[in-house]
Amino acid sequence: MTSSADAVAPVRASGRDNPWLTLAAVALGVMMVGLDGTVVGVANPTIAADLDASLAGLQWVTNGYLLALAVLLIVGGKLGDRFGRKKVFIAGIVGFALTSLLCALSTSIGMLVAARVLQGVAGALLMPNTLALLRAAFPPAELNRAVGIWGGSSALAVASGPIVGGLLVEHVSWESIFLLNLPLGLVAALVTWRWVRESKDETHVGTFDLPGVALLSGGLFLLIWGVIKAQDHGWGSAYVIGFGVAAIVVLVLFVLREARAGDAALLPLDLFRDRSLSAGVVLVVTGFFALFGVLFFIGLYLQNVHGYSPVQTGVRMLPLTATFVVSAPLGGLLTEKFGPRVPLCVGMLILAGCFLGLTGLGVDTGYGGQWPYFFLIGLAMGMVIVASTEAIVGNAPIERGGLAGGLQSTANQLGGVLGTAVLGSVIVSGVGSALGDKLSDAGVTGAAAQAVEGQKELIAQGVAPVSPDMPAQLAQAVTKASYESFMSGLHTAMYVSAVLALISAGLALIVRRGHGAGEGAIHI
Repeated sequence: MTSSADAVAPVRASGRDNPWLTLAAVALGVMMVGLDGTVVGVANPTIAADLDASLAGLQWVTNGYLLALAVLLIVGGKLGDRFGRKKVFIAGIVGFALTSLLCALSTSIGMLVAARVLQGVAGALLMPNTLALLRAAFPPAELNRAVGIWGGSSALAVASGPIVGGLLVEHVSWESIFLLNLPLGLVAALVTWRWVRESKDETHVGTFDLPGVALLSGGLFLLIWGVIKAQDHGWGSAYVIGFGVAAIVVLVLFVLREARAGDAALLPLDLFRDRSLSAGVVLVVTGFFALFGVLFFIGLYLQNVHGYSPVQTGVRMLPLTATFVVSAPLGGLLTEKFGPRVPLCVGMLILAGCFLGLTGLGVDTGYGGQWPYFFLIGLAMGMVIVASTEAIVGNAPIERGGLAGGLQSTANQLGGVLGTAVLGSVIVSGVGSALGDKLSDAGVTGAAAQAVEGQKELIAQGVAPVSPDMPAQLAQAVTKASYESFMSGLHTAMYVSAVLALISAGLALIVRRGHGAGEGAIHI
């Protein structure tokens, strides 16, 4: 029988067992996913205009993808553990490329959201098996360096995404941003098929927990749907509260199901007996909550309020995205020296300070008042991402490598879903609260004010609802009130993020270093 140690036995750096070619293949895989996240953020205003999408529609372009990932990543990890991580990874790569093509062919916002959901399903097969393949390919002495390069590849994709996406949107079309994944996917699939070593968990074959999958997916869908619909119905409405209560009930049923499922459980609850792993999951959720919220709404602020083109927006967001290339290795060094506690706590405190600083942004704030916060957010996120990898994967049993990778990636995507959904609802609510007073202050009253107030979702994208036939003085007043209302909503969202980051910094204090290298931990 194969032992768990076999999963990380050193391999020869030649032929089909070359670990560095394994690293190249999985790096290409995570680059596809990293590019996909940031290029879409830059393209959102263009997609909204071309497909006549509302803010909720735009959110579902992101959230449909992230929700499918969040629901199925654990399943993808378990599929890899059982049937072979190489096989499942290749299936994910091919599926991701094909669904990217479907995204590019979309002619309506509904079709694009559906294609993004399918893309998320493919990504769920791809992502959780990347770390597991590295753990199987590299001996402990080289694993730290490999994971650092893996993280740097993702950071490079995130950094280059706004620039590449901006160039494509501005000079080709928004559809072309999805076509980037086709050549990357082809190369990654070929390298994986030819040179990557197969690995799987021989000790936990079991059966798949289909009721668990249904309960988890249903609970998360009810939760996210309710949050997004709060933009239309209000947080205290019976509609939103009803979905919230239903989500809690279904997720409690999921926990009860997993407690009784034994070896067949989709998510074995005994993993969470390790407080560091549990805290790491929460911190990943809160970290990506912040990151996706900032990327989504600061992109709208730069393009719609300041009037920058997609390329200009990508360039101005480089201090945030490009910093990942440096902050990820820095986070690895800090984690290796101090354990995950210090970089997690410091990173969250930096994020809290940045969000408080961003509440000072105004309609006319120059770039000099923006980029220092972008830089510090990028610095903090690099530390948080790498240290949380240690907290989750480093504290999980090695034979559950795919499951741990799926759990970490699930937390990533769930944080992204909640970040765009919750902060989107907060901004819409903030716009609704401020718009009447802002219009009155600008001298817009009567029927004109009522017409503008009916466009709060558009204003929540940073767009002033001004028509060509509107008198110049009225158009100027509506624009001023709309932009100021958007900023009011954005400030409220930043306050929410700051409070969450401060709470997370306190939670980070209970995190400890993973198990010893001999037990399969990742020390980056």
